[in-house]
Amino acid sequence: MKSLSCPNRQCPLARKASSGNIIGHGFYRTNRGRRRRYRCSTCGKTFRSNTGTPYHRLQHRRATFDEVAALSVEGLNKSAIARVKRISWNTVQRWLQRAAGSCRRFNDRKTTGYAITELQADEIRTIIRRKEQPIWIFATIEVWSRLWPATIVGRRSYRNTLTLFRDISSRMNLERVPLITTDGFTFYAKVIRRVFGPACLYGQVIKTRRNDRIVKVERRAVIGADWRLEKILADSEDSSKLNTSFIERLNLTIRQGSAYLSRRTICHPRWKAYLEDHLELLRCHYNFVRPHRALKFGRELRTPAIQAGLVTRRLTFREIFSSTMLLLALRNVTFAFFDSPVSVSVDDSRLSVAA
Repeated sequence: MKSLSCPNRQCPLARKASSGNIIGHGFYRTNRGRRRRYRCSTCGKTFRSNTGTPYHRLQHRRATFDEVAALSVEGLNKSAIARVKRISWNTVQRWLQRAAGSCRRFNDRKTTGYAITELQADEIRTIIRRKEQPIWIFATIEVWSRLWPATIVGRRSYRNTLTLFRDISSRMNLERVPLITTDGFTFYAKVIRRVFGPACLYGQVIKTRRNDRIVKVERRAVIGADWRLEKILADSEDSSKLNTSFIERLNLTIRQGSAYLSRRTICHPRWKAYLEDHLELLRCHYNFVRPHRALKFGRELRTPAIQAGLVTRRLTFREIFSSTMLLLALRNVTFAFFDSPVSVSVDDSRLSVAA
C-alpha cells in the first residue's frame, strides 16, 4: 500500500505515493480468487490495484492477456490467437484494443528527449477493406540506436509527411544537426526544409527498377554542402554512404510482426483505426521489449530504447500495461493523466536548427 497513490485527480494527495492515505477496504471476488480493494482516507475514493490499466475488470489471468499481446506482435492473426489460447475471437479483439491504447499512451510519454544523428524514413503501401483503397504507413528509424520514433498512417500526402516530421522534431533533442535520408518522394524535401531548416543535412537515394530488379541507384545531396555530408558520413558508426538500408530492414520487421501487412493474406485491416492500434502495439514492443541483435555489446543485448537513453533496462508487457496513470471519464470520452507531463507541439521557429 505504500507504493499506491489515489487515482482521484481531485484528491489533494493524488499521484503522491507513500503519503499514508491509502488503506485496505476489504476484498472483491474474481474467477481467480479474492483480490484486495483500497480506499483513500483523504477523499474516500475506493479503487483496485489495477485501476486505470488494461487489466481492470479482467476475467482471465494477466499472463494470458500478456501472451495474447505477445503473439499479436509476432505476426499471428486474431483467429490464430483465439485458437491457440482457446478464447473467443471477440475477447482477443477487445484485449488487443486495450493493449494498443495502453501502448499508445506509454509511447507518447516515454518516447521523448532522444537524440538523432541519422534518421531514415520510408513508406509501406497496404490496403483497407479492398484493393481500391490503398493506404500508406510512414515509418522512421534513428540509425544509431535503431529507435522507431514515430509513425503515421494515411494518404501519401504533404500533410501526413509534415505531421510525421513535426512529431519527431518536437520530441527529439535538437543539440545536434541530423542527417536525414529518404527515397525520392516529392514532399520529403519541402517538409524537411520547413521543419528542420537549412542547417540539417538531407540526402535522397533514388532506385531505378526494371523487371522488379534494381538496375541503378542514384545518391544526391538535397540540403547541405557535399563536404558536410562527406564529413558526417565519415564520422558515422553505421553508414559509409547515403542509404535507406536500415529503414527497409525495419519495414521487413513491421511486415513480419503484423498479420495485417503480410503478403497474400486474408487478414488485411477493415478499418484504419485497427491498423493504427496494432502499429502502436508493435512499436512499443520493438522499442522497449524486444532486444535488437544489432545492439549486442558483449553479453549485453539492448533494446532500442535502452540505446537511445529512454530507459535503463529491458521492459516487459506487464510493466508497460501496469504503468501508473489516472483516468477521468466524462461523457464517454476518456482523458489520460500521467505522472510526467506529455510533450506538446511547438511552433516552427523552435524547430529550425541554428547553423
